[in-house]
Amino acid sequence: MRVAIGVDHGGFLFKGPIVDYLTMAGHEVLDLGAYNMDPEDDYPDYAKAVGEAVLRGEAERGIILCGSGVGACVAANKLPGIRAGLCHDTYSAHQAVEHDNINVLCLGARVIGVALALELVQAFIGATFSGEERHRRRVAKVAEMEKT
Repeated sequence: MRVAIGVDHGGFLFKGPIVDYLTMAGHEVLDLGAYNMDPEDDYPDYAKAVGEAVLRGEAERGIILCGSGVGACVAANKLPGIRAGLCHDTYSAHQAVEHDNINVLCLGARVIGVALALELVQAFIGATFSGEERHRRRVAKVAEMEKT
């Protein structure tokens, strides 16, 4: 799977371990920054870059990290077609894909540790949308809301 990743200064220290994990697991990583620690960078820039890469088909899924994960999630969800979820437990990380068909995982590097972040990435990447009628119906309703 091709995975886009973007982090601001709050998530910068987690990017290397996540990229290494994804690469070792056989995935291709599209690294959209940050490329250096800059306390003045802004999470919406990385959320937009990752979301647009997913929407253009350059990546099947995206991962965004900031300090809490909240800002990145809010920003990513402003892009029609992006379904970003903030997940800090493994159940949510896979269930959000299986039921809600999220395509972007948001993590808060000041909320969780690296080991848990890697578990969450594994759960997110390993999950597939169930395709059950009730889940398709609900995701379609969300997509319809984006049009208004």
